[in-house]
Amino acid sequence: MSTSPEAQATAERQLCGLVNGVAQQIAHHVQERAATLGLTAPQATALREMSGPLTMRELADRMSCEPSNATFVVDKLEKQGLVERQAHPTDRRAKVIALTPEGAELRERLLGILSQDSPLGALSAQQQSALHDLLQQALSRP
Repeated sequence: MSTSPEAQATAERQLCGLVNGVAQQIAHHVQERAATLGLTAPQATALREMSGPLTMRELADRMSCEPSNATFVVDKLEKQGLVERQAHPTDRRAKVIALTPEGAELRERLLGILSQDSPLGALSAQQQSALHDLLQQALSRP
């Protein structure tokens, strides 16, 4: 039995509201926790995503922003001595962004405080994995 267009629209509206609500809670959580370390939310997001040296494009993709926005954030982090630009190992025209020792230490502190009272913390690892798979599936639809 198929669902009526009205019922489908209502279900989609409710799901969109829930996804948006979770996204807002996560953004607020990151902003609050970042501020305790003297960082902006975009700076915290960049540090969180820097699990190793990255090109600016890779970092921008992980931050879900344009490379010019990532460059602005990296410039600020570089002025704070948290990241540095290095020569790319295989492309002499490119640069990679890497954490300095101070940046790596701050990233570890950041990861610790981001996990405290996270909006997704009430979900088990299995539930988080299931949610990830469902959202990934929804995003991969043409």
